[in-house]
Amino acid sequence: MLIKPIKKSINKKIEVPSDKSITHRALILSSIADGKSTIFNPLECYDTHNTLKCMEKLGARVDMGDKKIIVNGVKTWRSCSLDVGNSGTTIRLLAGLLSGFRGEKFILDGDESIRRRPMQRVIEPLELMGAVMKSNATKAPISIEGQALKGIDYSLKIPSAQVKSALLLAGLNASGKTTIQEPTLSRNHSELMLRAFGADIERVHDTIKLNPSVLKSTNINICGDISSVAFFLVLCACLKNSCLKIKNVGVNSTRTGIIEVMKRSGAKINFSNQKNDNGEVCADIEIESSELKPFHIVPSEVPLLIDEIPILCVLACFIEGVSIVEGCGELKHKESNRLSAIVEELKKLGANIEISGTMSDTIRINGQKTLKGGQKVLSNSDHRIAMSLAVALTLSNDGGEILGSGCVGVSYSNFFETLKVVSE
Repeated sequence: MLIKPIKKSINKKIEVPSDKSITHRALILSSIADGKSTIFNPLECYDTHNTLKCMEKLGARVDMGDKKIIVNGVKTWRSCSLDVGNSGTTIRLLAGLLSGFRGEKFILDGDESIRRRPMQRVIEPLELMGAVMKSNATKAPISIEGQALKGIDYSLKIPSAQVKSALLLAGLNASGKTTIQEPTLSRNHSELMLRAFGADIERVHDTIKLNPSVLKSTNINICGDISSVAFFLVLCACLKNSCLKIKNVGVNSTRTGIIEVMKRSGAKINFSNQKNDNGEVCADIEIESSELKPFHIVPSEVPLLIDEIPILCVLACFIEGVSIVEGCGELKHKESNRLSAIVEELKKLGANIEISGTMSDTIRINGQKTLKGGQKVLSNSDHRIAMSLAVALTLSNDGGEILGSGCVGVSYSNFFETLKVVSE
């Protein structure tokens, strides 16, 4: 994909695709709930399509409508092999859910990227609950023999919404209470949606408590994905005399880490038309460009903006001075090694950026307020790397080319069309 540099300010209104994390969870929970649920404005992309196909193969009855999906939940599941494609959320959440379907056997597998993703973080606590699982050296494919699980008291070793969600889904069918201690806050979409579906769940400070629950059908409205908005926030922030308004975006407080970082860097960002739907808050976001100063992200902030770190590295290139992202080693275990990918590709465009720290988990960017561009860069088959590089090339002096840009379909199929609209 050839990317031309932008040479002017922008003033546009746009919409972005619906939230991927929430769509995954809505498809899974509606499939196990009693009755018929309607999911309004679901995200249609490779990842969520794979989740939908998995739930259908397990037995859920799904009807597709105009910007909605109607799901008839089922109680009886059938043994089968499931292909999650490229979706880490799907394989980890289903590992938890399926472990508790006693007497059934399942195999979870995916593409080459999924087979490299760490699964021990999920397998270990599930086995403490009584799950019987076999893996390929703690990676996919994973075979599961459904068991009668028991609730546990577990402290998360790493801040992960996927691990937390897997344990909560397993806990729905377990005997006794499942208690999860979360020393560092991560995305809370699963807790909010479980409550919306009628689960007996509560959070007290850093502890989540779930009793075995039968879910009841409900309707879910899904707002725009702030992780998709992030690319355009950075684009606008780096262009003089520019303004951008994005309609109907999810601004859940566990997802707005990028907003907080950009605000303390000096970005002018405001919310309007806020509304609350089953605990999820949506709003219109407006950003105006301004003079920005370097930022410093500490490890405790990383779980709340893990998907946005690559595009924040791009932002830092256009801020004069040194910006630092500490404790982002989890980037090594995404669709690609995002830590090394974003550093190496931005270097090709002229960025002064390096990996440092005793654990090689800190990114240091010495911003010069410019990138030369004019090069071919690699997506590493990673949608967020591809979109981050697209913004970097758009803001660069000479533009460039992204090789393997088709991977954006994992989360944002029409990303390049939106980028063109904004840039024209």
